[in-house]
Amino acid sequence: MKTVGFVYDDVYLKHDYPDHPENKGRLLSIVEHLTNSPLKDKVVYVKPRRATPAEVALNHDPAYIQEIKEFCDAGGGFLDPDTYATPHTYEVALHAVGGVLEAIDRVLEGELGRAFCAVRPPGHHAERARAMGFCIFNNVAVGAHYLRKRGIGRVFIVDFDAHHGNGTQRSFYEDDTVFYFSTHQYPFYPGTGSADERGAGRGYGYTLNVPLPAGAGDKEVVPVYEKLLPEVMERFAPEFVLVSAGYDLHADDPLTHLNVTNEGVRRIVRSILGVSDELRAPVVFALEGGYNLRALGECVLITLEEMLA
Repeated sequence: MKTVGFVYDDVYLKHDYPDHPENKGRLLSIVEHLTNSPLKDKVVYVKPRRATPAEVALNHDPAYIQEIKEFCDAGGGFLDPDTYATPHTYEVALHAVGGVLEAIDRVLEGELGRAFCAVRPPGHHAERARAMGFCIFNNVAVGAHYLRKRGIGRVFIVDFDAHHGNGTQRSFYEDDTVFYFSTHQYPFYPGTGSADERGAGRGYGYTLNVPLPAGAGDKEVVPVYEKLLPEVMERFAPEFVLVSAGYDLHADDPLTHLNVTNEGVRRIVRSILGVSDELRAPVVFALEGGYNLRALGECVLITLEEMLA
């Protein structure tokens, strides 16, 4: 059995807006499902640290980071039609990044075999100097830069959120040391993620998008992870794997139109973990989307079950 960390803190509940789909209830559902499960005594509970602005600047413009701080200090509001910030959001977002960095540190130091980061706000839409799609700072992208800074030569990012991670893709589009692999509904928000987006310059061939039509379910999605993903990962031979775990691919999600079941999620996670183990590449998952509270809680529990297996 792997030693699996569960990164969480109540600080993540302070970023909240009434009636918005990305709200604190998401994490409360995850924690409730875990608390009522036999897994509660099997995971290692990890407190996130507060990332420094310099660490966030590994992926983001320092002026943008300061703008977010000042916006929150002034009371917050909406940064775009979808993305809110409260007076607490800057600090919460630093802890979201810090949760991923803390997990990475503990895995690299051998304290954990794997980790799941139950963090928010999510991150994969956030670009270098722009908040969007509920995202403030790109938690996984900062994590990948941080891994490179710590001497990891090749990082593989898997993103199974129903929305394409435009921010993550852009961060590494011309980079051959970080591979970005995404399945997502297409055409759909945010409009990026076509199959012909393959990277540029020395990064050409290190981005792979698998766009899926509305209505795609286990039959269409699972084979991508059981057949294509292992081939791609084996060719790249990553030293570390980061997963943008977006559970809005679930059939019951209210914001998307994919039809993946609980069992489909299990097979996706199992395949990611299996090929990572074969390559001896540690894995850290970070929460992205997922807006049906029951389905989200169930799917995170399934993910932890597979991580513990």
